[in-house]
Amino acid sequence: MIDKRIASMREALTDVAPGSAVMIGGFGSSGIPFELIEALRQHGAGDLTIISNNAGVAEEGIAALLRDRLVRKVVCSYPRSQGSIWFERLFEEGAIELELIPQGTFAERMRAAGAGLGGFFTPTGYGTKMAEGKETREIDGRGYVLEHPLSADFALVRAHKGDRWGNLAYNTAGRNFNPVMAMAAEVTVAEVEHLVELGDLNPESVATPGVFVNRVVAQEGMN
Repeated sequence: MIDKRIASMREALTDVAPGSAVMIGGFGSSGIPFELIEALRQHGAGDLTIISNNAGVAEEGIAALLRDRLVRKVVCSYPRSQGSIWFERLFEEGAIELELIPQGTFAERMRAAGAGLGGFFTPTGYGTKMAEGKETREIDGRGYVLEHPLSADFALVRAHKGDRWGNLAYNTAGRNFNPVMAMAAEVTVAEVEHLVELGDLNPESVATPGVFVNRVVAQEGMN
C-alpha cells in the first residue's frame, strides 16, 4: 500500500545533508512551506543552496535560514523584498553567493528539469550581461540564449490539500512555483494544510500528481 505520510516536519527532512540544493516554493506570502522551512532550520544542515523566488522577508522563512548562516548560495529572481534584512547583510559581507535569474526563465528552467529536457532557447537576456558565457543563437532573425535545466536535491512545497499517495491541490495563488519545483527535485516533501482520504480530491484539481511527491506532512494541528 502506497503511503507517503510522514509524522513530523523534522522527520521528513532528516536526510538533508550539508551542501544540499533545496528548492522552496512560494511567491510573496502565498504557498510558502513555513513549517518545513522552520524544520530545515532546526535540522541545522549548512552550506545549502536555496532555490526560490526570493530570499525571504524580515526574520521569516528563508530569511531565518540566512540569519542562522545555513545558506551558501541563493538562486532566485528577487533577492531583495520589502522588509528583507539578512540577504543584504550577508551579501555585503561577501558571505553568500547569488545567481540571479529572470522570473520566466527561472520557472522554465525548473519545468525543463522536470520534463527531462536538455535545455531551451529564450530571447530573455540576449545581448545583456545575463547572456555572458552562455551559448547564443539567431533563429528567424531573433537572438536567443540557451538556458539549462535547473534541478535540486530536495523541493519543499506547500499545498492546500493532499492525500497519502502524494496527490496535491493548491489554493489559488498558492500554486505559483510549487508544481514545477515538485517535478524538478530528487526528493519532494509536501507540507499540506489538509490531509484528505484517497478519492476525496477532485481529479481536475490535482496540479501535482503523486508520482512527483515522496513525502507528505500535515501542518501541525491539521488533519
